[in-house]
Amino acid sequence: MPSSPPRRIDRNLAWTAFNALQFAFTLAWTAAWIGVALALHAVLRDRHWPLRMASRCWAPGLLRGAGARLRVSGLERVDWSRNHVFVANHQSTIDICALFRAIPVPLHFLLKQEMTRVPLVGRYAKAMGMVFIDRSDRRAAVAFLRQSTELVRAGGNLCIFPEGTRSRSGAVAAFKGGAFQAAIDAGVGVVPVAIEGSGAVLYPEGFFHVRPGVIHVRFGAPLPTRTAEGPVDRQALADDARAAVLAMLDSGAARA
Repeated sequence: MPSSPPRRIDRNLAWTAFNALQFAFTLAWTAAWIGVALALHAVLRDRHWPLRMASRCWAPGLLRGAGARLRVSGLERVDWSRNHVFVANHQSTIDICALFRAIPVPLHFLLKQEMTRVPLVGRYAKAMGMVFIDRSDRRAAVAFLRQSTELVRAGGNLCIFPEGTRSRSGAVAAFKGGAFQAAIDAGVGVVPVAIEGSGAVLYPEGFFHVRPGVIHVRFGAPLPTRTAEGPVDRQALADDARAAVLAMLDSGAARA
């Protein structure tokens, strides 16, 4: 079996070394900004500016460090004076950076319970009122729903990845209806968000495999959670949101 050409081996080694430097930068950058945000939160006793720092400082730095160029469209479809639940397809960990940067209001995420054990990140997430879900405990779903609904009813903006996990192939899996219950109970609109290109920038497999590229974030029109007859069916809402995301992804592919 022929061996790999020397140039390819050299190129792979160069990328490995560069990705190691990027990983070190990611850790240092994240630790620094979380430290500043937590200190500010301790002084102000308010989450607004520490959350905005994630959008205006932390996320842009990590996107630039990864060589990612962010393109955003559809902002005009959303009334940003009102709060919403945002639902997006999920290709990569860097999706969180892209959404923090693209959404022009303070943002909370639904995160896996395991994130609470990540040093500094878990502390920041808990201090900012992020919502955590333990997917191994069905009884925990009640607490998750209550916390999510309370956050949204209080005026917070919540972002959810309703596929439940990252896509390894780029295909958009079915959206789980339970993720939409908080929006229905709080009576706020659901904004479908299509993310494209993030999986090619930070691969979902392997250890910090990063390549420069373009990440597109597209916003769809908010979907109502109530009609004249009452609350909408949550699975029907989930299916409509997924269809909107797929349509935006297809539209983006057609323009490429």
